[in-house]
Amino acid sequence: MYWNLAMMDWNNTTLDLNLRTNDWNITTTDWNGLTMVQNERTVDGNGKTLGRGFIEMLDSLSATFAWKPLKIRVQMVLQIMQFIYYPILAIIAVPTNVVTIVILSQEKCGLSRCVYHYLVAMAIADLMVIIFDLILRHIPFVYLEEHHFLEGIPVCNIHAVLLYAATDCSVWFTVTFTFDRFVAICCPNLRSKYCNVKTAAVVLATVTALSCLKNIFWYFLFTDQYYNSSRPWFCRVKRKVRFSPVWGAIEFCHYILTPVVAFILILLLNVLTVRHIAVTSRSRRRLHQQRNRKSTKDPEMKSRKNSIILLFLISGNFILLWSVSMVYSIYWRMKFLGYESVSLPLFVMDLGYMLQMLSCCTNTVIYVITHPKFREHLKNIVHYPFTPIVKCIKQ
Repeated sequence: MYWNLAMMDWNNTTLDLNLRTNDWNITTTDWNGLTMVQNERTVDGNGKTLGRGFIEMLDSLSATFAWKPLKIRVQMVLQIMQFIYYPILAIIAVPTNVVTIVILSQEKCGLSRCVYHYLVAMAIADLMVIIFDLILRHIPFVYLEEHHFLEGIPVCNIHAVLLYAATDCSVWFTVTFTFDRFVAICCPNLRSKYCNVKTAAVVLATVTALSCLKNIFWYFLFTDQYYNSSRPWFCRVKRKVRFSPVWGAIEFCHYILTPVVAFILILLLNVLTVRHIAVTSRSRRRLHQQRNRKSTKDPEMKSRKNSIILLFLISGNFILLWSVSMVYSIYWRMKFLGYESVSLPLFVMDLGYMLQMLSCCTNTVIYVITHPKFREHLKNIVHYPFTPIVKCIKQ
């Protein structure tokens, strides 16, 4: 929870003071008996505020954990976990997505060519999200509380455009892949016209262009200065648009479109796909048994089953890991506009970010589980650096 207090300096400029109620802190009690938490900080020789280190946070957790409210405990634990979680995730996610791009680009995993295009595009988008969001946003925000080293780099609004464009691409590439598989499975008349390399290239290029155009408005909504805040925003918002209903409506539409509309489309397409599969599977099973009673194996159904498993795992993974972030983003925008029917604790946002970042490196695990040829290529890449060493030892 935040209290935004405005005070005027001698130049009549507004200074925003942000007091956080869930930080590592000294506890005081207001006149109503409510617990207020004040951020405990240290100051270096230049008068700049320094964030508390990992060891200090652990000491504070062990010393004050028992008497803190539950939501504050959860928030403290999550913030300590982020010190370890985010760097490890970045170390794993970057090479994982690069290796995935290399393997899928070779088109040797037994999939159709248009599927390769969608999967490679999804891996590239995930890699961009890891770079712009995890490495250049979350990790600095976790380790450096005031981010003084960023104050002299006036590029935050450009960073925001690239970050949100990459996020939109990651989300909508998943939607386009789901739609492609829906057409391939449920619409045999359109399969040859839509499920081909040319259409896939056009669709992916269109989604990329629209994502970039859609997110240009962040450049005008934000200033070029980074801002130390745990809100969904990470740049300073221009004063003239902060409480503007027009900009509020635009931002609300942004959160509705990505990922709410994407969620609905993926769920709808998957429901229709499951329904079609259930009907056709029963029909094909009866027909196959009537024609060949000695063998009940159907090669086409086996191939279709592998494609369906891949589709459902990717879609389900996306929905599961993005749900928390989606709910909090909509809640925060509605709260800022004055509509607050429910109250969500701040740790929901941190948890949402952690799960959202995790979604950018889980598709590789899905490919390993569902495709033996992908596993084989991955083993070859992992063993390749050690091959010369093994040969030298054998000699």
